[in-house]
Amino acid sequence: MNGKATTTRTRLDRGRSALGPALELVHTGRAPTRAVLTAELGVTRATAGAVAAELEALGLIRVDSRPGAAAGSQGRPSHRLTVDENGPVALAAQVHADGFRAALVGLGGRVVATAPGCVTVSADPAQVLEEVVAAGAGLLRESGRRCVGAGLAVPSAVAEPEGTALNPLHVAWPAGAPVRDIFAERVRAAGIEGPAFTGNDVNLAALAEHRHGAGRGAAHLLCVATGHRGVGGALVLDGRLHTGSAGLALEVGHLTVNPEGGRPCYCGSRGCLDVEADPLAFLMAAGREPGPEVSLLQQARDLLRAEGDDPSVRSATEELVDRLGLGLAGLVNILNPDRIILGGLHRELLAAAPERLRAVVADRSLWGRSGGVPILGCTLDHNSLAGAAELAWQPVLDDPLAALGRPTG
Repeated sequence: MNGKATTTRTRLDRGRSALGPALELVHTGRAPTRAVLTAELGVTRATAGAVAAELEALGLIRVDSRPGAAAGSQGRPSHRLTVDENGPVALAAQVHADGFRAALVGLGGRVVATAPGCVTVSADPAQVLEEVVAAGAGLLRESGRRCVGAGLAVPSAVAEPEGTALNPLHVAWPAGAPVRDIFAERVRAAGIEGPAFTGNDVNLAALAEHRHGAGRGAAHLLCVATGHRGVGGALVLDGRLHTGSAGLALEVGHLTVNPEGGRPCYCGSRGCLDVEADPLAFLMAAGREPGPEVSLLQQARDLLRAEGDDPSVRSATEELVDRLGLGLAGLVNILNPDRIILGGLHRELLAAAPERLRAVVADRSLWGRSGGVPILGCTLDHNSLAGAAELAWQPVLDDPLAALGRPTG
């Protein structure tokens, strides 16, 4: 090893602890140049250069030193840093009431490839997850990419540390199904490298939006969403999901928002947000009979977009907005978030009646200030998939060398 290489290695060894933070900065788009990376890490320019070079050697990022990379800046242009679009991927999967989807997701939350699954989800989680993993394994074979691990999003609270689905009502799985163990076993059996993780779908959507979407930069982010059935919530505090002592925090679907004459809920109560503000509730309120052709979510979206001015659709929109606003106001009073993001059909309802929703939230605030909390729509397509991938990417973000091994050469 020559003197220059020795010096570079010494700088890297000093900056070993900076590799993970550096990768996360590039991964989340907060370090577009080496100059920004240097400032964010608080290291010397030489150390930042060695760290970036090591991440590039691992096939995780690209360093672009071409002239003009920092157009308009004073002095020597700084090297641009981007994720390597041909680098490793995580296998991500989501199971919901209307089927499943598998995907390959690279750094930066980039969905590289997807494979939709069946429309009917079996009541046997082992059978479903075998199909999910088979679809993901097919994507990996086609791509030829290295896999860092696998993540699964499910429509249920996931108890920690067991990894069991406590209330998978909308997919008819048994309560307490060991979904993490089943998923991990299927991943290993398929010969897929890396660890396997499982989480609640809305929690994972919030994590992805916080790192790559509408929640970026929020210190206390509240996410509420309705996908194919039911309503879920999540809270991200200082960049980390708040899941409570056992992974069960923010089960917002069972807030009561219509105690008088509300619809019966699967939990045994009545008038819960889960059954008052999801796609089925919207279709019923609009007097439409759900069909089997496409998912309930897609039917509700199509109705709102195509017939939003129809009196029955407008009335249904106002009804659900009022119920949703009541639930959000209660959460704001308890959690005091600095930003709220809405996903699934809730994003569409926000777009259809933004002032009404914000007014309901403000009027129900104990402090009279919740009207000042920004309420935004989620911006990522397939955000639960992207969040599932974040679980698989996290060990790499924590310690790239331990997860992937030191590059040779």
